[in-house]
Amino acid sequence: MNDALQIRPLRAGDPEMISGAMTAIGWNKPLSQYERYLAEQTAGTRDILVATVDDGYAGYVTVRWESPYEPFGGIPEIQDFNVLPELRRRGIGTALMDAAEALVAERSAVVGIGVGLYPDYGQAQRMYVRRGYLPDGRGLIYDGRQVPPMEMIRNDDSATLMFTKQLR
Repeated sequence: MNDALQIRPLRAGDPEMISGAMTAIGWNKPLSQYERYLAEQTAGTRDILVATVDDGYAGYVTVRWESPYEPFGGIPEIQDFNVLPELRRRGIGTALMDAAEALVAERSAVVGIGVGLYPDYGQAQRMYVRRGYLPDGRGLIYDGRQVPPMEMIRNDDSATLMFTKQLR
């Protein structure tokens, strides 16, 4: 990538910038979400890595140090990974994932991640497999709980497959 890509922690002025960028592309990611992320980063429960290209916002990823997904049992989880659509396929997502995995590797030998099931998540599904993530074997998860066979669910952002990766 030839542009000046930088990965850095979330800063005080970032919530407005990120929320505005998300609104501009039609994604429902309110300012309050990023203000909460900043508070969680300050409290040490989540780290947020922001990607900029030539000083303009490009994407972010978060590391939640205690996953709410009970089967992970203390494994940190990479969550809420986003790169602006017009900037994809330029190495930004790879750089964010590399940075997030390096951060987790300082504290854990394993990292977890969940991925949605509908086509909007197709690139992420393929990326995670290429990066060595393996399904945790529990099947379909909805709102953090395993979906029993024959139960119908809505295919929205709450429907996921969960993966883990050995980092060291």
